[in-house]
Amino acid sequence: MKKIGFLSFGHWTPSPQSQARSAADVLLQSIDLAVAAEELGADGAYFRVHHFARQLASPFPLLAAVGARTSRIEIGTAVIDMRYENPLYMIEDAGAADLIAGGRLQLGISRGSPEQVIDGWRYFGYQPGEGETDADMGRRHAEIFLDMLRGQGFAQPNPRPMFPNPPGLLRLEPLSEGLRERIWWGAGSNATAVWAAKLGMNLQSSTLKNDETGEAFHIQQAAQIRAYRAAWKEAGHMREPRVSASRSIFALVDDRDRAYFGDGQEDDQIGFIDERTRAIFGRGYAAEPDRLIEQLKTDEAIAEADTLLLTVPNQLGVAYNTHVIETILTQIAPALGWR
Repeated sequence: MKKIGFLSFGHWTPSPQSQARSAADVLLQSIDLAVAAEELGADGAYFRVHHFARQLASPFPLLAAVGARTSRIEIGTAVIDMRYENPLYMIEDAGAADLIAGGRLQLGISRGSPEQVIDGWRYFGYQPGEGETDADMGRRHAEIFLDMLRGQGFAQPNPRPMFPNPPGLLRLEPLSEGLRERIWWGAGSNATAVWAAKLGMNLQSSTLKNDETGEAFHIQQAAQIRAYRAAWKEAGHMREPRVSASRSIFALVDDRDRAYFGDGQEDDQIGFIDERTRAIFGRGYAAEPDRLIEQLKTDEAIAEADTLLLTVPNQLGVAYNTHVIETILTQIAPALGWR
């Protein structure tokens, strides 16, 4: 059995071919799609975060709105770029959104991917410390965030406060109990997956990773997941971790599907996410249901993961993406034992 959710990158464009032509369109349609996905029985609504782009950027207002409109579905990110984040302010935002949602947040964070501008985090007021890279800075922000989520007091109270304080050092409020166990790390390499396991974070493995062995994407991703689980066990954490894999999967069941995805790419792609890092991008799946089921049976990483995030083409609109999710839930997932 797997949890199955959707992942939206939240693109918009003024093109007349797009169903999402403005930021308002994307935000409101994201809420509507989460509501529709919950009604279908999906398990999660996840959103990507990008800065300086016509995409979703500030996740917490959206997560809170989705939380207020739904009652069961998990609500998350995949991922928040921690190079851009003030981890203390993020505690307050995340705590408030999680309380509104009744403890359903599943926050994916990471060091981030290449952005639309050069060193965009510096415009947000952040600089790597002495001897740090921007990736180091992102991981440092993540560690501060995780530490603050424990809810320990650390700030000296004012002896003459405006309102009465509880005794002792003060923590950030509102704090949502249990959120610390619902933080995920988006790992691009095996090493960062192991690092995440040691810190007690769940693992998000996306549709790209560092090409570390030259093998097929799903084989490398499965190895990453196994390395993560081994490191988790070695660290001695008491709970079971969660692991998600993201995929573009389309069952071709009508003329719309065939028009949009009938010529879908069926091979991994190789590229570079920066000057030094060779990356492998996982193939998408688009086929008639019977053939699609057989293809997915051979995906080792999906088999290793307990959660599958379906990347959706949000610019095709809520109705079409509801159809995409429903088709996977009803025609594909049962045949694979995911439901």
